[in-house]
Amino acid sequence: MHVFVNGTPLQAPAGSSVAAALAQRKPGTTRTSVTGQARAPLCGMGVCHECRVRIQGRTRLACQTICAEGMRIHTDIGTEPGSATP
Repeated sequence: MHVFVNGTPLQAPAGSSVAAALAQRKPGTTRTSVTGQARAPLCGMGVCHECRVRIQGRTRLACQTICAEGMRIHTDIGTEPGSATP
């Protein structure tokens, strides 16, 4: 299936989580912290919230979200307007 990460197409295996799909591409991160550090999934079960991304305009946890055909995923930087970081 195909998803779009920051507007760029990415092929993801059916049934894979968004976190797994993002791990396939460089740099494998989901967001940048407010201090500028690259962040990526840590716990893999939705506790740490390090994998926050915007999907279809809503903040989601990448490790808890299964990819769907045509899904639009946005990794965000810090506190930019519309950021996945609350």
